[in-house]
Amino acid sequence: MGLPTLKEYLSNWTLDGRTRGQVAEIILALAQASMELSDVIGRGALEGRLGRVVARAGQLDEQKEIDVLSNNLVVEALRGLPAAALASEEAERPITIEKDAPLLVAADPLDGSSNVDANISVGTIFSILPRHPSSDGEAAFLRPGSHQLAAGFLVYGPQTVLVLTVGHGTQIFTLDRASRTFRLTARNVSIPVEADEYAINASNARHWDDPIRIYIHDCENGANGPRGHDFNMRWTGSPVADVYRILTRGGIYLYPGDRRKGFHQGRIRLLYEANPISWIVEQAGGRATTGKDRVLDVVPASLHQKTPLICGSRDEVDRVMRIYSGQEFKGDRSPLFGRRGLFRALP
Repeated sequence: MGLPTLKEYLSNWTLDGRTRGQVAEIILALAQASMELSDVIGRGALEGRLGRVVARAGQLDEQKEIDVLSNNLVVEALRGLPAAALASEEAERPITIEKDAPLLVAADPLDGSSNVDANISVGTIFSILPRHPSSDGEAAFLRPGSHQLAAGFLVYGPQTVLVLTVGHGTQIFTLDRASRTFRLTARNVSIPVEADEYAINASNARHWDDPIRIYIHDCENGANGPRGHDFNMRWTGSPVADVYRILTRGGIYLYPGDRRKGFHQGRIRLLYEANPISWIVEQAGGRATTGKDRVLDVVPASLHQKTPLICGSRDEVDRVMRIYSGQEFKGDRSPLFGRRGLFRALP
């Protein structure tokens, strides 16, 4: 076909050192496991009740049958590789792989699993980190996302795609099912700076804090409001699907914290969801924030820590951050009492 394979791309990148070669080994193993998972998901009900709830443990989300299966695939894929441990959404504590290995892997083995029986795109998210020799167990993972060596996510949809960064831009690989190979189909992806699409779960509007209400209110008013043009809303409930769309055509993804019990710090997991997604977005020229801070600068306090996540086209994310900081409003543009405020009707 003439398109470089994932292995060829990583071979060129690994010429500079041993650690890169070890990172590449892990990426290739996860890619191989994803092919098997893609096959299982593609068979749907022929594989059984993939969306059947099998467990709910501690602070973890509801586990589906497909969650357990995908977690097992990731663990087995890492056996014998230079990964000391795996931090998985499906396990309360790190899973030991090769105790003294130099790298760590954090992963959500199946993101969006609640959608699997509805035949909506789901995915796998992963992050590869260096292991600090003086840290062990959970503490070894508690470093900001800026320490990542590689980050990626897969989307199992009409096509199976791998979105990857190793710190040299964001690349998209598409699974060639005939050859069982991922091929580079979009090099150095660049998210459009401006956008006219936003992704948010609007059913939670009554719980949002004021900055999110204001931003969405402006989008909803479209050409008749302060933005001066119309917006479309998109929401799948699978972050990988929504973020992939943003990578290909621009937009903003918002999963803010809100006033509901247990949602104040959002619902996206920092280590194995927000951090890899944020680095991928930044490497594509976008922004990723909690609303107040750059996601990749947040120092995690626990393995399954949650965070708000707002990411995508640079200008849109910057606008949200200005609203949070109060810079977006001057005089009559007060967020509470201005022309488009919460307590004054628009003409």
